[in-house]
Amino acid sequence: MEKLIDQIKERIVSGGEITKEEALKVMNIDENNSELCDYLFHAANEIRKAFVGNKADLCTIMNVKSGKCSEDCTYCSQSAHYNTGVKMYDLLDYDKVLERALEMQSEGAHRFSLVSSGRGPMGEEFKDLVNFYEKLDQDTIIKICASHGLISYEQALKLKETGVKRYHHNLETSPRYYEKICTTHTYEDRINTILNVQKAGIEVCCGGILGLGETVEDRIDMAYEIKRLKIKSVPINILTPVPGTPLEDNEIVSPMEILKTIAIYRLILPKASIRYAGGRIALGDLQEKGLHAGINGALVGNYLTTIGNKIPQDIEMIKKAGFEV
Repeated sequence: MEKLIDQIKERIVSGGEITKEEALKVMNIDENNSELCDYLFHAANEIRKAFVGNKADLCTIMNVKSGKCSEDCTYCSQSAHYNTGVKMYDLLDYDKVLERALEMQSEGAHRFSLVSSGRGPMGEEFKDLVNFYEKLDQDTIIKICASHGLISYEQALKLKETGVKRYHHNLETSPRYYEKICTTHTYEDRINTILNVQKAGIEVCCGGILGLGETVEDRIDMAYEIKRLKIKSVPINILTPVPGTPLEDNEIVSPMEILKTIAIYRLILPKASIRYAGGRIALGDLQEKGLHAGINGALVGNYLTTIGNKIPQDIEMIKKAGFEV
């Protein structure tokens, strides 16, 4: 297996690619074989250094509208289809948005994104969001991102005009498995939003969630879909099962399985910014190890409905791992 990993690494560094069959074979390394896992992580780390260097990209998010979502995504605490006790509120005032943006900017984050619940913004809500972004472009120097569900090409163009640099829209899982986690919109709907955003000239941030009940092949297929779409920023989320959702009893993915997945994503997506996102607390004290297994970015601070690490704490860990922030 070490020989295969070496061959794959050398091929990728020389401009080649890993095949799906190879990815599946490497992904099936026994997680209890720590020596072989470390060999894989080292190879992924070398590929990361070769293609994206040591600069870490730190992003933050703000839940600007919470709950009452019409969609039935089985993992989500904000869906109106489930009784989760999540806090619900309509679009926040701009003053609160600016306060949070300036706080994230002062703490050293590179990017700040507004996230709103719902299928997609319409009418006055979209106009209000456009107004927010126009003001943020004037009132801050942090890079502004957005995450508002399904949007049209015309909406994407409008966001581009306001200064939005990147739009976040996950695939969540493989094309095959997607219908198992959502029935109120399709996988193709998500693909169309990504294509709309790219056509408008905005970068896309697109990843998924580990632990939805998917297979290893589903995870790898999602990585190849991301590669096909030429995505530059790839967040890796780990499911935190929420009571009241259909996935409340799902088993949390093991730390070594998470790290192996990160490493395989780096082999498949050597030039991407692969970032820690929600749920990385599942890694426990192995979070730093992921920074030597292919990670080169992180969602820092609090998440949508859960508490994350403090930004200075994350920056300290990332610098300790040899990154520039």
